[in-house]
Amino acid sequence: MARDLRKFIEILEQKGQLRRIQALVDPDLEIAEIANRMLQAGGPALLFEQVKGSPFPVAINLMGTVERICWAMNMDQPEELETLGKKLAMLQQPKPPKKIAQAIDFGKVLFDVLKAKPSRDFFPPCQEVILTEKELDLGKLPLIRPYPGDAGKIITLGLVITRDCETGTPNVGVYRLQLQSPTTMTVHWLSVRGGARHLRKAALAGKKLEIAIALGIDPLLIMAAATPIPVDLSEWLFAGLYSGEGVKLAKCKTLDLEVPADAEIVLEGTITPGEVLPDGPFGDHMGYYGGVEDSPLIRFHCLTHRKNPIYLTTFSGRPPKEEAMMAIALNRIYTPILRQQVSEIVDFFLPMEALSYKAAIISIDKAYPGQARRAALAFWSALPQFTYTKFVIVVDKNINIRDPRQVVWAISSKVDPVRDVFILPETPFDTLDFASQKIGLGGRMGIDATTKITPETDHPWGESLESDPDVAAMVARRWQEYGLADLNLGVVDPTLFGYDLRG
Repeated sequence: MARDLRKFIEILEQKGQLRRIQALVDPDLEIAEIANRMLQAGGPALLFEQVKGSPFPVAINLMGTVERICWAMNMDQPEELETLGKKLAMLQQPKPPKKIAQAIDFGKVLFDVLKAKPSRDFFPPCQEVILTEKELDLGKLPLIRPYPGDAGKIITLGLVITRDCETGTPNVGVYRLQLQSPTTMTVHWLSVRGGARHLRKAALAGKKLEIAIALGIDPLLIMAAATPIPVDLSEWLFAGLYSGEGVKLAKCKTLDLEVPADAEIVLEGTITPGEVLPDGPFGDHMGYYGGVEDSPLIRFHCLTHRKNPIYLTTFSGRPPKEEAMMAIALNRIYTPILRQQVSEIVDFFLPMEALSYKAAIISIDKAYPGQARRAALAFWSALPQFTYTKFVIVVDKNINIRDPRQVVWAISSKVDPVRDVFILPETPFDTLDFASQKIGLGGRMGIDATTKITPETDHPWGESLESDPDVAAMVARRWQEYGLADLNLGVVDPTLFGYDLRG
């Protein structure tokens, strides 16, 4: 089980999924260029051992495939993630058990919650080396600049930890930070995020907001922090549910905050409400450069780290990127929760090429007319993270929603644009979506690609072409007799069908 970054790197190396790079590399543009080529090809994780301007090695692309995401979650197959989703669904909206088996299942989940309680480490590895403000120079960290139009060096995979000054409840998020000086950075978070709410409360109370950044942590913790599911659990407890055991936490040296004890590097600082600096532009997940925004300024006064720390990083951009792989895994976790919210949904998929949230494909067990439209409307309101989904395509349950060929066939053969396409205009939208006519306000489209029934259509629907089941079974039995057993028909070369998947 991977309990920290180093152990996960060991796992990847043992499985032949890590390359150590000993050549000197530049964190300005070069590391991202190398990593991007690996991401496009589904290549291995990278550990750069000699980085210009820093004594610390850089790990990147650790979560660049769905397979490696599963390993980070202590699983082997993506389907196993749905088991975790069932636990979270049960905790989110618990129902009185009607059968003994259901009561036992719920009891097991409650036991998992007890096991997930975090513990305290009084001699944490993350504080083996302590640097005070006079010794602090953030420029010595191997922060990368991914794109030539980026405003500066950034942190992308740090856990940003704050605390509600009224309730004491912590928030753990993953936000982008821009280097501003040897001791300061700006943090870019949306106004609805927990950190932003904590800053507003601190401002009303006339207090500074304490903030810690944990770098180089167990990838499982990143997955837990990136899961925006509305469950009344702290992120630490959430991470414990993911891993099956409690997270080891350590008290910061100068702040009343807790951080993962096995983090490679921890930054400790404060935000004075109202103190901001321009942040950006930077390349974002939409595939474009974002704008410049005034963002809260963090003043750091302490840095702690393990001996010989490893710096973990990634970057955003047009898929495939590590964030897209994380989203595919989260898609599996969401599925049981979504089924609980919208009972007719059999499965759903957020394609990476659609930025992992802009388009959703839903399959339903259709039972009555108009059900596809109902399912699409219910999807948009089921969970907060689907608020910015632009397109929802609804298909029958026998369509493999993860096979784009089947989905395109369903749209082409079952959709009349006049009858089956509906648009919701001027709805609240993603401010990073430049396609919207008005920034922050955009339309949504639903597409009913299901088989139509009366009164959706007034004519008989054609019968689908299917093989004769007896002949199909006979051919399967005789396949070796035909001399075709050496052919692997399960592996499809997309170029044979006219597709070109080169970057």
